[in-house]
Amino acid sequence: MNISNETKTNLTSNGAVTGNPFSSVGVSRVLLVLITVSVFWILVKLGFWQLARAEYKEQWQATLAMRQQQAPLDYQQLLTLMNPNAPTDAAPETALLTGYRLSIQATPLKQPLLLLDNQVYQGKVGYLAYQLFEVTVDTPWILVELGFVPAGNDRRELPALTPILAGQYQLTGRIYQKQANPLSDELHPEIHTGKPIRFQNINIPALTLLLKHDIATAVLQPDNVPQHSLPQPWVPIPLSAQKHQGYSLQWFTMAAVFLGLMGWIMYKQYRRQQKRH
Repeated sequence: MNISNETKTNLTSNGAVTGNPFSSVGVSRVLLVLITVSVFWILVKLGFWQLARAEYKEQWQATLAMRQQQAPLDYQQLLTLMNPNAPTDAAPETALLTGYRLSIQATPLKQPLLLLDNQVYQGKVGYLAYQLFEVTVDTPWILVELGFVPAGNDRRELPALTPILAGQYQLTGRIYQKQANPLSDELHPEIHTGKPIRFQNINIPALTLLLKHDIATAVLQPDNVPQHSLPQPWVPIPLSAQKHQGYSLQWFTMAAVFLGLMGWIMYKQYRRQQKRH
């Protein structure tokens, strides 16, 4: 008695499977399911990661606001906080001193101005200008931000900027530190006699070696810069919590669309297989 292949793969009269239960499932379908589950899981995980970053940024913003309400530090307090052995928060951003206020009496040094390259402010490309100040002869110098200076059409020409004149000044404002960028952290200074030093990254250790003097790792952005009225960008958090929430919505939407698309493809394959039988 001949038994068809179809009969072998179907239920017997007693309800038991007489053939290989996976014989009707193609390898391509298994791969399709695995790919669907894997990609969907990655997209959802990215969405939850963005939500976690949004929650953290909200906490970081609250920390910055709290620091702004505190009394300004003096220079010795700042140096103590910059001590590498001082206790810090576990999170990388809050371990920085960004957002604290500082009040010092300092004297501008006869050192070249410093121009941080590739800065953008209100759609314009230019530089952030800095000048070195001395608080006391036996303490590290400190970088004081003068503000944003637009770049000219000719990159070979640096903007004409007058340093703050000699004297002692009371400087009060916010301080900030930059996290090290593992992909681009080199100073890359361009030194020309009688001109500002153009550099690519705020790398205080490299700048210390270049100028042969200790420099504080925190930069001061004064509320009022003597003899200057340049704009002073303040972006302590490059991506806000709202941005991360928007990105999480995009990832979740992509996951839903992808799952719906793959479900439709599987359904079409199933319908085609049913028609063959």
